[in-house]
Amino acid sequence: MKNSGIHIQAVVMIYVSAMIISLTACGKKGQESQAVDPVPVNVTEVYKEKVSFYVNYPGTAMALNEVELRSEVGGFITGIFFKEGEFIKRGRKLYEIDRSKYAASHEQARANVDIANANVERAQRYVDRYTRLSENDAIAKQRLDDAQTDLRNAGLQLVQAQAELVKSRTDLNFSVITAPFDGTIGLSQVKLGTLVIPGQTLMNTISSDDPMGVDFVINETELGAFQALTKKDIPPNDSTFRISLPDRSLYAERGKIEVIDRAIDPQTGTIRVRLEFPNHDKRLKAGMSCDVHVLNSSGHEQLVIPSKALFEQMSEYFVFVVDSQKANQTKISLGAQLKGKVIVTDGLLEGQKIVTDGIQKLRDGMAVKVGNESSGGGM
Repeated sequence: MKNSGIHIQAVVMIYVSAMIISLTACGKKGQESQAVDPVPVNVTEVYKEKVSFYVNYPGTAMALNEVELRSEVGGFITGIFFKEGEFIKRGRKLYEIDRSKYAASHEQARANVDIANANVERAQRYVDRYTRLSENDAIAKQRLDDAQTDLRNAGLQLVQAQAELVKSRTDLNFSVITAPFDGTIGLSQVKLGTLVIPGQTLMNTISSDDPMGVDFVINETELGAFQALTKKDIPPNDSTFRISLPDRSLYAERGKIEVIDRAIDPQTGTIRVRLEFPNHDKRLKAGMSCDVHVLNSSGHEQLVIPSKALFEQMSEYFVFVVDSQKANQTKISLGAQLKGKVIVTDGLLEGQKIVTDGIQKLRDGMAVKVGNESSGGGM
């Protein structure tokens, strides 16, 4: 019985050893199969070309001229002479404040000027008379001195009266508020009978609407390029500056740089740029958000690859570079996205070959079999 047990144990050990050898052989065979079966891929060559594309910025439409209407004088509103939202011309009468007291003050000031003039004329006659008498030693010199002093005082009173007249005329004119420039007037903030406090009560806002401005912010590193555009003679139909409206429609009119702000914000490293756009059909409204499209056509050649060669991992972008029949995963930095293509700013060199088809089957360092190969610019 002991010999029988030993015999069975020996058979089992032989069987297990055979299985281990068989599995090891299969593993080696699989590895050899993987090594000799490269992944079929298509590749293209990284190349340079001159590209033109639009860089996008968030923007806001702004009135080039805008003013809040506040009165220089106080009183009750007695007249409103416009329709809210109406386009008005410069000098148009908009509001009237109770003029009765300002008209009365003006008449009183005018009368005071007349009185002061009469006093000056009378004082001048006394001076003339006493001068002749003094020449003949007919009066004391003191009388002439007093007359001349009265004349100077009368002259000063006339100047004061004339200043009061100017002030009263100004107050009377300020009781009527007119449009300072052509533009669109907004919703009235006061009604008939509203008490207006000088310099405080906001009555309305008027803004120009043709042309309109569009403000957006650029990085300080872009300042030089935009300054160059201000010196460039841009024709009317140039497409350097375009905007898209909130409904995503492309605005028909082209823009130009109106002004670049005076200083860079030290907190953000940015600076504000204002474009000017015609607005004949009044589609642009102050405060409207829009997307600014700035054409980048510097003429410099840049590295370009097809978009389908990219794959993303953890918010970083990679391609497979083929070298010595192996695919090496390479991290790259992207520039502008073009139609079916993308600019590469770092990570690749001109002439390198990258995988465009078969990416899904690849891992870093895997052997590849190149099928179709396209040259630069043949995408």
